[in-house]
Amino acid sequence: MTQKMILHWSPRSPYVRKVMIALHEMGLHDRVETVRTVTGGTVPHWELMKVNPLGKIPTLQLPDGTVIYDSPVILEYLDTLHTGPKLFPAAWPARLTALRRHALGQGMLDAALALLSEGFRPTERQSEPHMALWRAKLRTCVDALEQEAEDLAASGFTVGHLAIGVALGYLDFRFDAMRWRDGHPRLAAWHAAFNARPAVAANMPVDDR
Repeated sequence: MTQKMILHWSPRSPYVRKVMIALHEMGLHDRVETVRTVTGGTVPHWELMKVNPLGKIPTLQLPDGTVIYDSPVILEYLDTLHTGPKLFPAAWPARLTALRRHALGQGMLDAALALLSEGFRPTERQSEPHMALWRAKLRTCVDALEQEAEDLAASGFTVGHLAIGVALGYLDFRFDAMRWRDGHPRLAAWHAAFNARPAVAANMPVDDR
């Protein structure tokens, strides 16, 4: 029996969600065992830090002891394990487009997580200028994606589509009041199609705190 890979996992992490969706898209989800791992806050996760000194998820442990982190590196590794359509196109300029879109989606998640974390601080210690900056970045990204939505819909599914779809889903999950769909009909239509993919629907975020 083939030994499974171990994925340190949380159902509410958008970075982990990218990996889970990819595993299902690639037909590799049966080769991975997920381990619920709580990180963040101010308490170090010493057990996780023994294998990933950053103490972050997702972290993927291979049967031979190799440890891979973080999500972009894990995704690129997983893309070598299957024979179906690749998340990372081999040829340029398609590869450049996919990487750029992935950077945009990843940057949106970084801004959203920063905004969420700031909101957990006591009100008197929150930095409204920083929060306004992160909100502005997210709004600007959504505006830019509205202009790109038709190209997203017309092109094959890549790591860029994955990251953007997960980022927009995270806005739904944590910042529903932002109502990002308002004024962005083409992007909203694209994201509805993204959510309809079986791999995406099988890995919706859950707040299990």
